Amino acid sequence: MTRFLLQTVLPLLAPLGVYVLWVLISRRAREDGVLVAIAKGPWFWLVVAGFVLMGTTLGIMAALDSESPDGVYVPPRWEDGRVVPGRIVPPEAAPPTPR
Repeated sequence: MTRFLLQTVLPLLAPLGVYVLWVLISRRAREDGVLVAIAKGPWFWLVVAGFVLMGTTLGIMAALDSESPDGVYVPPRWEDGRVVPGRIVPPEAAPPTPR
C-alpha cells in the first residue's frame, strides 16, 4: 500500500499540493478565500484527467504484458567480458541458484 501511495497517488497530488501552498502563501487569494481560488482554477479536472490517464495506462500495460507469471527472473550477470541483461525464463530453463 505504501508503494502504491508513493508511486501513484503522490505524483498525481503533488502538483495540487504545491498549488494549494502557493495560494495559501500568496496574499492574492485573501479577498476570495482559498477554496474559491482553487475552484476557479482547472485543478479538479486536471486531477480527474490524471487519474483517467493513469488508469488507462495501467490497463494497457496489463493487457500487453507478454511475460508468463510463472517464469523465473534471471538477474544481469557478467559473462566473458560483457554484461548479459536480466530476463525472465520458464521455470524448467532457469539456471541453478548458487549456494
